[in-house]
Amino acid sequence: MKNRVFTAGLSCFLLVASHLTTQAQTPINPTQPWGSWFIGTVQLPGTPENKWGGFAEVQVRTNDIFRHYFYHELKAGLSYDVVKDFTATLAGGRYSTSDYKALKEGPLNREMRLWEQLVMNQYVGPVRFEHRYRVEQRWFSYRGDSTSFRNRLRYRLNAFLPLNAKTITAKTLFLSTYDEIFINPKGPVFERNRLYAGLGYQFNKHLTVQAGWVNQINYNLPTLKQGQFIPQITSAKNNIVLAVAYRLAHKSADHTQETLPSQQD
Repeated sequence: MKNRVFTAGLSCFLLVASHLTTQAQTPINPTQPWGSWFIGTVQLPGTPENKWGGFAEVQVRTNDIFRHYFYHELKAGLSYDVVKDFTATLAGGRYSTSDYKALKEGPLNREMRLWEQLVMNQYVGPVRFEHRYRVEQRWFSYRGDSTSFRNRLRYRLNAFLPLNAKTITAKTLFLSTYDEIFINPKGPVFERNRLYAGLGYQFNKHLTVQAGWVNQINYNLPTLKQGQFIPQITSAKNNIVLAVAYRLAHKSADHTQETLPSQQD
Protein backbone atom coordinates (compact mmCIF):
# COMPACT_ATOMS: atom_id res chain seq x y z
CA MET A 1 0.00 0.00 0.00
CA LYS A 2 2.79 2.48 0.93
CA ASN A 3 4.58 1.87 -2.36
CA ARG A 4 1.38 2.47 -4.32
CA VAL A 5 0.60 5.70 -2.51
CA PHE A 6 4.20 6.90 -2.97
CA THR A 7 4.13 6.11 -6.71
CA ALA A 8 0.82 7.93 -7.14
CA GLY A 9 2.05 10.89 -5.14
CA LEU A 10 5.20 11.14 -7.23
CA SER A 11 3.19 11.01 -10.47
CA CYS A 12 0.83 13.72 -9.23
CA PHE A 13 3.77 15.88 -8.11
CA LEU A 14 5.44 15.68 -11.53
CA LEU A 15 2.23 16.59 -13.34
CA VAL A 16 1.44 19.50 -11.03
CA ALA A 17 5.03 20.81 -11.18
CA SER A 18 4.95 20.77 -14.98
CA HIS A 19 1.57 22.50 -14.99
CA LEU A 20 2.63 25.23 -12.55
CA THR A 21 5.81 25.87 -14.54
CA THR A 22 3.73 26.48 -17.66
CA GLN A 23 1.50 28.87 -15.72
CA ALA A 24 4.45 30.81 -14.33
CA GLN A 25 5.75 31.57 -17.82
CA THR A 26 2.56 33.30 -18.97
CA PRO A 27 0.56 36.27 -17.60
CA ILE A 28 -2.76 35.13 -16.18
CA ASN A 29 -6.06 36.98 -16.07
CA PRO A 30 -7.69 37.79 -12.72
CA THR A 31 -8.69 34.66 -10.78
CA GLN A 32 -12.03 33.21 -11.83
CA PRO A 33 -14.49 31.57 -9.44
CA TRP A 34 -14.44 27.80 -9.04
CA GLY A 35 -16.88 25.99 -11.30
CA SER A 36 -18.28 22.47 -11.44
CA TRP A 37 -18.54 19.70 -14.03
CA PHE A 38 -21.12 16.89 -13.92
CA ILE A 39 -20.46 13.90 -16.20
CA GLY A 40 -22.73 10.92 -16.84
CA THR A 41 -21.51 8.11 -19.13
CA VAL A 42 -22.85 4.77 -20.38
CA GLN A 43 -20.10 2.52 -21.74
CA LEU A 44 -19.91 -0.78 -23.62
CA PRO A 45 -16.29 -1.99 -23.56
CA GLY A 46 -15.05 -4.44 -26.15
CA THR A 47 -13.98 -7.97 -25.21
CA PRO A 48 -11.52 -10.48 -26.75
CA GLU A 49 -14.52 -12.26 -28.30
CA ASN A 50 -16.48 -9.14 -29.34
CA LYS A 51 -14.12 -6.29 -30.14
CA TRP A 52 -16.81 -3.67 -30.84
CA GLY A 53 -17.89 -1.26 -28.12
CA GLY A 54 -19.18 2.25 -27.65
CA PHE A 55 -20.27 4.99 -25.31
CA ALA A 56 -22.80 7.79 -24.80
CA GLU A 57 -22.24 10.75 -22.50
CA VAL A 58 -23.86 13.93 -21.23
CA GLN A 59 -21.88 16.67 -19.47
CA VAL A 60 -23.03 19.88 -17.78
CA ARG A 61 -20.80 22.70 -16.50
CA THR A 62 -21.48 25.66 -14.23
CA ASN A 63 -19.54 28.89 -13.81
CA ASP A 64 -19.82 28.74 -10.00
CA ILE A 65 -19.88 25.65 -7.81
CA PHE A 66 -23.26 23.95 -8.35
CA ARG A 67 -24.83 27.10 -9.85
CA HIS A 68 -24.75 29.41 -12.89
CA TYR A 69 -25.20 26.75 -15.59
CA PHE A 70 -23.69 27.84 -18.92
CA TYR A 71 -22.49 24.80 -20.92
CA HIS A 72 -23.41 21.24 -21.90
CA GLU A 73 -22.16 18.41 -24.13
CA LEU A 74 -23.91 15.44 -25.76
CA LYS A 75 -21.52 12.80 -27.17
CA ALA A 76 -21.52 9.25 -28.51
CA GLY A 77 -19.15 6.97 -30.37
CA LEU A 78 -18.11 3.49 -31.52
CA SER A 79 -14.89 1.76 -30.48
CA TYR A 80 -12.95 -1.24 -31.76
CA ASP A 81 -10.27 -3.16 -29.85
CA VAL A 82 -7.58 -3.62 -32.49
CA VAL A 83 -5.45 -5.76 -30.17
CA LYS A 84 -5.21 -6.09 -26.40
CA ASP A 85 -4.78 -2.64 -24.78
CA PHE A 86 -5.07 -0.79 -28.12
CA THR A 87 -8.46 0.71 -29.03
CA ALA A 88 -9.62 2.90 -31.92
CA THR A 89 -12.69 5.14 -31.59
CA LEU A 90 -14.82 7.21 -33.96
CA ALA A 91 -17.15 9.63 -32.16
CA GLY A 92 -19.00 12.91 -32.38
CA GLY A 93 -20.85 15.39 -30.24
CA ARG A 94 -22.86 18.57 -29.89
CA TYR A 95 -21.59 21.34 -27.58
CA SER A 96 -23.49 24.43 -26.46
CA THR A 97 -22.17 27.50 -24.62
CA SER A 98 -24.47 30.18 -23.15
CA ASP A 99 -24.27 33.28 -20.99
CA TYR A 100 -25.46 32.14 -17.56
CA LYS A 101 -26.78 35.66 -16.95
CA ALA A 102 -28.99 35.54 -20.07
CA LEU A 103 -30.00 31.92 -20.72
CA LYS A 104 -33.31 32.95 -22.31
CA GLU A 105 -31.42 34.58 -25.19
CA GLY A 106 -30.15 31.19 -26.34
CA PRO A 107 -26.63 29.80 -26.85
CA LEU A 108 -23.75 32.10 -27.70
CA ASN A 109 -22.16 29.27 -29.64
CA ARG A 110 -23.07 25.79 -30.84
CA GLU A 111 -20.39 23.36 -31.90
CA MET A 112 -20.60 20.08 -33.80
CA ARG A 113 -17.54 17.90 -33.40
CA LEU A 114 -16.20 14.72 -34.98
CA TRP A 115 -13.07 12.96 -33.78
CA GLU A 116 -10.83 9.95 -34.40
CA GLN A 117 -8.96 8.50 -31.45
CA LEU A 118 -6.36 5.89 -30.47
CA VAL A 119 -5.90 4.69 -26.88
CA MET A 120 -3.01 2.57 -25.63
CA ASN A 121 -2.84 1.11 -22.12
CA GLN A 122 0.40 0.44 -20.29
CA TYR A 123 0.96 -1.36 -16.96
CA VAL A 124 3.98 -0.51 -14.79
CA GLY A 125 3.77 -2.35 -11.49
CA PRO A 126 0.57 -1.26 -9.74
CA VAL A 127 0.14 1.86 -11.90
CA ARG A 128 -2.03 1.77 -15.01
CA PHE A 129 -1.21 4.34 -17.73
CA GLU A 130 -3.48 5.35 -20.56
CA HIS A 131 -2.09 7.21 -23.60
CA ARG A 132 -4.85 8.89 -25.62
CA TYR A 133 -4.32 10.51 -29.05
CA ARG A 134 -7.21 12.41 -30.64
CA VAL A 135 -7.76 14.37 -33.88
CA GLU A 136 -10.85 16.63 -33.89
CA GLN A 137 -12.84 18.38 -36.61
CA ARG A 138 -14.93 21.25 -35.17
CA TRP A 139 -17.77 23.22 -36.77
CA PHE A 140 -18.91 26.38 -34.93
CA SER A 141 -22.14 28.33 -35.30
CA TYR A 142 -22.16 31.64 -33.43
CA ARG A 143 -25.15 33.75 -32.53
CA GLY A 144 -25.56 36.23 -35.40
CA ASP A 145 -25.21 33.54 -38.11
CA SER A 146 -21.39 33.57 -38.32
CA THR A 147 -19.68 30.18 -38.66
CA SER A 148 -16.14 28.77 -38.61
CA PHE A 149 -14.20 25.50 -38.81
CA ARG A 150 -11.11 24.36 -36.91
CA ASN A 151 -8.99 21.25 -36.48
CA ARG A 152 -7.42 20.33 -33.16
CA LEU A 153 -4.98 17.71 -31.83
CA ARG A 154 -5.08 16.35 -28.28
CA TYR A 155 -2.84 14.10 -26.19
CA ARG A 156 -3.71 12.89 -22.69
CA LEU A 157 -1.63 10.86 -20.25
CA ASN A 158 -3.88 9.29 -17.60
CA ALA A 159 -2.57 7.33 -14.60
CA PHE A 160 -4.61 5.08 -12.28
CA LEU A 161 -3.56 3.49 -9.01
CA PRO A 162 -5.77 0.87 -7.24
CA LEU A 163 -5.52 1.34 -3.48
CA ASN A 164 -7.14 -1.75 -1.98
CA ALA A 165 -6.61 -4.31 -4.74
CA LYS A 166 -4.12 -5.30 -7.42
CA THR A 167 -6.50 -4.44 -10.29
CA ILE A 168 -9.41 -2.04 -10.78
CA THR A 169 -12.44 -4.32 -10.61
CA ALA A 170 -15.45 -4.61 -8.28
CA LYS A 171 -15.12 -2.93 -4.84
CA THR A 172 -11.89 -1.13 -5.79
CA LEU A 173 -10.87 2.30 -4.53
CA PHE A 174 -8.46 4.07 -6.88
CA LEU A 175 -6.64 7.32 -7.58
CA SER A 176 -6.73 8.93 -11.00
CA THR A 177 -4.73 11.81 -12.45
CA TYR A 178 -4.16 13.10 -15.97
CA ASP A 179 -2.68 15.96 -17.93
CA GLU A 180 -3.92 16.77 -21.44
CA ILE A 181 -2.59 19.22 -24.00
CA PHE A 182 -4.69 20.70 -26.82
CA ILE A 183 -2.89 21.79 -30.00
CA ASN A 184 -4.33 24.05 -32.72
CA PRO A 185 -2.42 23.60 -36.04
CA LYS A 186 -3.18 27.23 -37.03
CA GLY A 187 -2.30 28.74 -33.64
CA PRO A 188 -2.10 29.35 -30.83
CA VAL A 189 -0.15 26.11 -31.03
CA PHE A 190 -0.80 25.34 -27.36
CA GLU A 191 -4.48 26.15 -27.16
CA ARG A 192 -5.30 24.56 -23.80
CA ASN A 193 -3.93 22.49 -20.92
CA ARG A 194 -6.10 20.41 -18.60
CA LEU A 195 -4.87 18.89 -15.32
CA TYR A 196 -7.02 16.52 -13.24
CA ALA A 197 -6.68 14.64 -9.95
CA GLY A 198 -9.43 12.59 -8.31
CA LEU A 199 -10.56 9.64 -6.23
CA GLY A 200 -12.83 6.93 -7.59
CA TYR A 201 -14.64 3.78 -6.51
CA GLN A 202 -15.84 0.89 -8.66
CA PHE A 203 -18.85 -0.59 -6.85
CA ASN A 204 -19.41 -3.61 -9.10
CA LYS A 205 -19.02 -4.72 -12.72
CA HIS A 206 -21.33 -1.90 -13.82
CA LEU A 207 -21.06 1.23 -11.65
CA THR A 208 -18.06 3.54 -11.11
CA VAL A 209 -18.04 7.01 -9.53
CA GLN A 210 -15.27 9.62 -9.37
CA ALA A 211 -14.88 12.97 -7.64
CA GLY A 212 -11.97 15.29 -8.28
CA TRP A 213 -10.50 18.61 -9.32
CA VAL A 214 -9.65 19.87 -12.80
CA ASN A 215 -7.70 22.99 -13.72
CA GLN A 216 -8.17 24.18 -17.29
CA ILE A 217 -5.96 26.84 -18.87
CA ASN A 218 -6.80 28.49 -22.20
CA TYR A 219 -4.20 30.36 -24.25
CA ASN A 220 -4.74 33.17 -26.79
CA LEU A 221 -2.24 34.40 -29.38
CA PRO A 222 -0.57 37.82 -29.04
CA THR A 223 -2.33 40.35 -31.30
CA LEU A 224 -1.88 43.87 -32.65
CA LYS A 225 -5.04 46.01 -32.40
CA GLN A 226 -5.27 49.71 -33.27
CA GLY A 227 -1.51 50.03 -33.16
CA GLN A 228 -1.24 48.48 -29.69
CA PHE A 229 0.44 45.16 -28.96
CA ILE A 230 -1.66 42.86 -26.79
CA PRO A 231 0.48 40.07 -25.27
CA GLN A 232 -0.55 36.45 -24.94
CA ILE A 233 -3.44 36.11 -22.51
CA THR A 234 -3.92 33.07 -20.32
CA SER A 235 -7.14 32.30 -18.48
CA ALA A 236 -7.23 29.54 -15.86
CA LYS A 237 -10.20 28.08 -14.04
CA ASN A 238 -10.51 25.44 -11.30
CA ASN A 239 -13.49 23.10 -11.25
CA ILE A 240 -14.95 20.35 -9.08
CA VAL A 241 -15.70 17.22 -11.13
CA LEU A 242 -18.39 14.64 -10.28
CA ALA A 243 -18.54 11.69 -12.71
CA VAL A 244 -20.75 8.60 -12.83
CA ALA A 245 -20.13 5.80 -15.35
CA TYR A 246 -22.40 2.80 -15.96
CA ARG A 247 -20.75 -0.03 -17.84
CA LEU A 248 -22.78 -2.44 -19.93
CA ALA A 249 -21.38 -5.86 -20.80
CA HIS A 250 -21.45 -8.27 -23.71
CA LYS A 251 -23.03 -11.63 -22.84
CA SER A 252 -19.70 -13.31 -23.38
CA ALA A 253 -17.76 -10.80 -21.25
CA ASP A 254 -15.51 -11.89 -18.40
CA HIS A 255 -16.82 -9.79 -15.53
CA THR A 256 -13.52 -10.09 -13.65
CA GLN A 257 -11.61 -8.49 -16.54
CA GLU A 258 -10.13 -5.08 -15.72
CA THR A 259 -11.32 -2.03 -17.66
CA LEU A 260 -9.63 1.29 -16.94
CA PRO A 261 -12.17 3.85 -15.65
CA SER A 262 -11.08 6.73 -17.91
CA GLN A 263 -13.32 9.70 -18.63
CA GLN A 264 -14.32 10.33 -22.24
CA ASP A 265 -13.53 14.07 -22.15
